[in-house]
Amino acid sequence: MTFLTRNISRLVIMVKRQKISNVVKILFVASECTPIAKVGGLGDVIGSLPKALKELGVDVRICLPKYQIIDLKKHKFEQVAKNIIVKDDKVNVYQGFLPDSKILVYLLENEKYFGENGVYHGLFSFQGIQRFLFFSQAVLEIFPAIDWFPDIIHCHDWHTAILPVLAKLNPKSEILNLKSVLTVHNLSTQGKWNQKEILDFLNLRGNELPTLKLRDKNSDFNALQQGILNADLLNTVSPTYAKKILTKEYGEDLEESLIKRKKELFGILNGIDKKRFNPETDPNLKANYSLKNLEKKIENKIHLQEILNFKKSPETPLLAFIGRLDLQKGIDLIIEVIPELIKLGCQLRILGVGSPDYEKKLLELSQKYPKNISAQIKFDPVLAQKIYAGADIFLMPSKFEPCGLGQMIAMRYGTIPIARQTGGLVDTIDDGKTGFLFKEYQVEVFLKTIKKVLNLYQDKREWQKLMRAAMKKDFSWTLSAKKYLKLYKKLLNV
Repeated sequence: MTFLTRNISRLVIMVKRQKISNVVKILFVASECTPIAKVGGLGDVIGSLPKALKELGVDVRICLPKYQIIDLKKHKFEQVAKNIIVKDDKVNVYQGFLPDSKILVYLLENEKYFGENGVYHGLFSFQGIQRFLFFSQAVLEIFPAIDWFPDIIHCHDWHTAILPVLAKLNPKSEILNLKSVLTVHNLSTQGKWNQKEILDFLNLRGNELPTLKLRDKNSDFNALQQGILNADLLNTVSPTYAKKILTKEYGEDLEESLIKRKKELFGILNGIDKKRFNPETDPNLKANYSLKNLEKKIENKIHLQEILNFKKSPETPLLAFIGRLDLQKGIDLIIEVIPELIKLGCQLRILGVGSPDYEKKLLELSQKYPKNISAQIKFDPVLAQKIYAGADIFLMPSKFEPCGLGQMIAMRYGTIPIARQTGGLVDTIDDGKTGFLFKEYQVEVFLKTIKKVLNLYQDKREWQKLMRAAMKKDFSWTLSAKKYLKLYKKLLNV
């Protein structure tokens, strides 16, 4: 018997008292959050969007698993509840604040499910699936203990996509009256596993909802599909990607489920943290600069060339890539054009980790062409800032891209992106004005675009015009937050 069941009368009183408020209450439920526990771009979103929502008057809070890697002392978390019963286990709740904000963050502690080190420990195993199934179950049990009841649980990607299902089936769902929003950041990862093991773990028969009978082509249970079909509203992280995922080419075998929810599916572009990514104040740069003194950007280029042991030359085109080294990001295209870039007299800087095959190939090329190519296989946020500021051109030839942050950060620093015409890249780059897009995913087309841009690079007046236009683009979270608030109010009919 759960905490909720044993305390129904108290629960009713608590919920009614809080529903009197006109403030919209949103709980972000996610697997990561910058800087508390970050792995990728999802963490950046969870660490930034709530700040913008808070400024709009939303009572927004965040809930994460308490991973071993989280430094409780550094982030000043304190235990506020313990021994909350979840299934046949218990969780403790820690409370703190998102750094540089007044946004409450709750960490759920359970040694069995969250005790292993890392955020995505055992991801491609049932152990990895269990971690987030249990986390989702636990979230619904903590509200009386923290004396706060959200209007909407905002779920992110497959890790918490089962929450809309659990919310519907919760015995006290009518009392809690929880609504749900699911944001799909990346459709390609879906949380699939043997249906019997998942249903047994969730203590479900599989006939409680019609969607629970669905299986994928391999007869597996798909957590993301369940979220898509059961969340009250859906969105993905760019308008173009929201349209593309309705097609077989981009739908990742979920296009039929998405088409069923087409009327409830929205595209809201991600933003970037303009305070963090600001060339005028960035402490990691050799020289700070802005539109008022754009000539200082060249000091960062010379500094970067010095770090890379490249020839220090303001005139030499310096290209860069920062991100995951995998097929989605178009690394195969970059590898293919490197010999041509050498002939064109370019320098290329690559920073990232990913597929061992790509890592090996890039290291071989950097050893073969040490005066022109530098590949560092690691995650280094400080070096990344230096690259954004020091490069002339940012390469982003993605096979598909739900939103993309690299191109927005690059433009913020006056570095011109060359990107494929897909997903959020279409929504953020004005072709020929703030960057350049190419359509077909082909080496020849990519190289042709690079050559066109390099020709324009020789015209310093036109290049300055491009840089200024790119830096003037507004990618702040404020615009996105207003659209999310509109979505929340639509769902709550306020």
